Amino acid sequence: MSKKKADPKNQLISHGTVAQNRKARHNYTIEDTVEAGIALMGTEVKSLRHGRANIAEAFAQAQGGELYLVNAYIADYAPARHFRHEERRKRKLLLHRRELDRLIAAVGKQGATIVPLSLYFNNRGYAKVQLGLAKGKNVVDKRQTVKKRDWERQKARIMRDKG
Repeated sequence: MSKKKADPKNQLISHGTVAQNRKARHNYTIEDTVEAGIALMGTEVKSLRHGRANIAEAFAQAQGGELYLVNAYIADYAPARHFRHEERRKRKLLLHRRELDRLIAAVGKQGATIVPLSLYFNNRGYAKVQLGLAKGKNVVDKRQTVKKRDWERQKARIMRDKG
């Protein structure tokens, strides 16, 4: 008997990372991070379980005392016949009132931005998003970050080769 290899596209994600915003740490200085829940429809959860999401262009926006995730892409779930969702709709973020007030105040006073860093399922199977309170970097800061990272790599190589 021959065993069939599992197709990675058909595997469901029960817990772990679904999507990451890798550019966020390059374009912004992350000052603080917060974990938030997301209000999702059933077809959105099923699509996330298949790993079909993108948060590279997403951001969080305060509206009416609530926080919403705007422009996050969750692909359409093809097997669903009814109750399909819009792929780029606003999704409500679920936070404690103190955290919500603190984030909204920081955006108002400091001119910061709230960016999603990663979208994942926690150990209990709930969809969560890690939000970062961020300030934009200018070109000089980005160059300095790249220089520092390259120097750390070179230093690690030198130490590895000598030791």
